Amino acid sequence: MFSICRTFLRGIYSCQWNSQNRTQNRACCWFSFLSFVSILALSWMYVCFIAFNDHDDVNWLAFKTLKKWVSWYMIVMVVSAVLAIYCLLLLVFGLLHLAIREPLNLHCLHKVFLFLGLLTVTFGTAGICIKWKEEWKTVYMSFQATAPFLQLGAVVALTLISWLVFQSYHRAKTAACKVLIMMTFLVVSAAVFLCPLAICSPCITNNLPPKPALIGHRGAPMMAPENTMMSFRKSIECDVVAFETDVQLSKDKKPFLMHDNGSSFLLRTTDVKDKFLGRDGDVNTNFTLEELQTLNAGEWFVRTDPFQSVASLSKEEKMEANYQTVPSLYEVLVMAKKHNVSLIFDLKNDENSTGFQNSDSYYTTETIKKSDISQDKIWWLPSEFRHEVRNIAPGFKQVYNNEQDMNADGGSFLNMKYSSLNAHEISELRKKNVSVNLWVVNEPWLFSLLWCSGASSVTTNACHILKNMSKPDWHLKPNIYMGIWISADVISLLLMCGLFIWQRRRKSHVFRQNTSERSFPLLSR
Repeated sequence: MFSICRTFLRGIYSCQWNSQNRTQNRACCWFSFLSFVSILALSWMYVCFIAFNDHDDVNWLAFKTLKKWVSWYMIVMVVSAVLAIYCLLLLVFGLLHLAIREPLNLHCLHKVFLFLGLLTVTFGTAGICIKWKEEWKTVYMSFQATAPFLQLGAVVALTLISWLVFQSYHRAKTAACKVLIMMTFLVVSAAVFLCPLAICSPCITNNLPPKPALIGHRGAPMMAPENTMMSFRKSIECDVVAFETDVQLSKDKKPFLMHDNGSSFLLRTTDVKDKFLGRDGDVNTNFTLEELQTLNAGEWFVRTDPFQSVASLSKEEKMEANYQTVPSLYEVLVMAKKHNVSLIFDLKNDENSTGFQNSDSYYTTETIKKSDISQDKIWWLPSEFRHEVRNIAPGFKQVYNNEQDMNADGGSFLNMKYSSLNAHEISELRKKNVSVNLWVVNEPWLFSLLWCSGASSVTTNACHILKNMSKPDWHLKPNIYMGIWISADVISLLLMCGLFIWQRRRKSHVFRQNTSERSFPLLSR
């Protein structure tokens, strides 16, 4: 049975079913390369997993370039997962080769795949560095949520690998080699065992802040087409405190809702190509509100399934989604007033205005006043004509994109990207009674981290998921975490000592047996 296992391992790793002795120095170099690529592949998979919160940004950026909606990020995720699993399995087979003293003859096909994997990770990393630099802040933030678990995983991995390290130590023929192996292992072990001293997570605390309120980003775009009445109705079912949307002016100066702006602003989410031939590249001021509301703004959602969520909808919901139209701002204001929900929005083209009377801010404010919604339900975010708007609508709640403008204006409401503030900064702002809303937060781990940090609210695409969270993914009191950390380290250390002593005694026993056989060859026969 053992012979069959050896043959199987040899066949997988080297694609050779018979043992062959080759230059072990070169084989060890390839094993080191395999280890290096495996670590890179796992690290890249981690980055992809963490960046999934913002995966829609990648797909949208690709759409702007290619004019075709494809879930490119999901393709990247699948390729990365396959690469990580392949490298990890190959590494495990390599470690088993070491354990049973089988030659490490990596097959050339595996070498080619490893080089391709290295290129994939390199190009992916370069892509983030060039086009998506701010995502590295998210990766850095993620360690506040994952570091305690990564440390425990590293302790387990170190304990398992120690068997091979001690085996190499006992096999080493020179004292210098033994010292090098043991010193390297001790340094790595000390770093792994003591790294919790450097871990600082807001979820390791005695006092858990209240759960952040939810704001529906373009409604509930995972459950309905974004910026449609169905989407906002779905977000109400999630108990959101506010709708977040995007406002533009039509040719006849009527505010309507649409995220994309500029030329081809209707191409992604409507059937403009079919309804208005040759006008799919036009800007918002080339369409009247009546023309806009003849467009289908929902069929694309069912067809492209941007969040892989359409399967969760009922047949009736899919039918309703299929026939959504472009809503006016007034329609959403009426809904918000009816359900006592606030409204926060971006004005996409305000900076192009020549003056307040001709601005998007002016016509939007006039529409808000006509709806008769309570002014304190309007969270005014656009900064271009903030003071003019405050003069004619003093009841609007003023919201700011940065702390400097807020302080200069005497405000108390910040709306920023989730990676713009760290846990300490959020905590300090909350102590000053500043409301902090962070966008766009979709993944439970990120929501949990911001919950522990004390955020007032978050803007989300996934309100249907986050509304069901009654507590963060994890939250530990410092003394409990310290107990877990120390216990794990002590158990690992005891196991390592046991393995070292057992291997040392086993080697001594084998040595005495071999010595006896050489001394009394006739008796051994």
